[in-house]
Amino acid sequence: MTAQDPSPAGGHGTRPADERSAPADGGGSGGRDHRRTARPSGRRRPLTGSLLARRVLGHGATYLVLIVAAALTLGPFLFSVMTALTSTTQFAQEGPLSVPAPPVLDNVIDLFSSEDGFVTPVAVTVQMVAVILAGQMVFSVLAAYAFAQLRFPGRDLLFWVYIATLMVPQVVVVVPLYLMLSEMGLRNTFWALVLPFVLGSPYAIFLLRENFRGIPSELMDAMRIDGAGTLRLLWHLVVPLNRPIIVTLVLITVVTHWNSFMWPMVITSGPEWRVITVATSALQSQYNNNWTLVMAGTTLAMLPLVILMIVFQKQITRSVGDATLR
Repeated sequence: MTAQDPSPAGGHGTRPADERSAPADGGGSGGRDHRRTARPSGRRRPLTGSLLARRVLGHGATYLVLIVAAALTLGPFLFSVMTALTSTTQFAQEGPLSVPAPPVLDNVIDLFSSEDGFVTPVAVTVQMVAVILAGQMVFSVLAAYAFAQLRFPGRDLLFWVYIATLMVPQVVVVVPLYLMLSEMGLRNTFWALVLPFVLGSPYAIFLLRENFRGIPSELMDAMRIDGAGTLRLLWHLVVPLNRPIIVTLVLITVVTHWNSFMWPMVITSGPEWRVITVATSALQSQYNNNWTLVMAGTTLAMLPLVILMIVFQKQITRSVGDATLR
């Protein structure tokens, strides 16, 4: 009994520590499992030839699609800039795809020096966009705060009825708006360009309301206890907390109304209140064969928007991230 069942107290009968820690089955598989578990986690299995080829083909196809999409998107803009900087003689001799050699600004100078140039359309467009932008931001912020924080009978019903106007195409309301403004004697005036859009935007109100509802009520209650009124609450708390989304709405409003074409073309006539999009369209019929001048007008029409997007791209990215987190 003593030889077959040694006591733990015996010196020579005690098993080593590594044997005591071994698995119960004592087989070679236990040692292999132990070694497999101890393998460093940073090591990866080497890629086989077929797996490596599939991965390379997948990345190559992705980049190919991105390059083609970028070329299709940026190609027309690049072509417009190249043609605008090409002289009329070079364009007639070498064709539309020729690189300007050297680049010239004669077409841009001709646009602003001609009788029906771009001076008046640019001035009218800037004024129109500025007035619409100021009105939409003020009224949209006030309306969104009322729908988000104030309580009054029929609030939700009124909000959703107003938002439902987003589903109505703009083409449907052009004729009623035209008749209304004509009866008011505002046809072919500056106010006819801005009145239908200056009192707020359903999209802006919807987006601001959803963001205003996420403001902690403790912060607003603390400012109310300190004696802050509604306007002070808006200016010092609500607007600073939602600055990225407001900047994005500013850019959307500027781009939308800078590119507005159908309504200005319908409600105005003649060069007095012509906006830049209508003036660019008139160039195509007025200078049918002078494509360098037409492309110069197109480039000038889109240049301010490109500059705005480059300057405020960080705010746009931040607002998209905040909206996603909320």
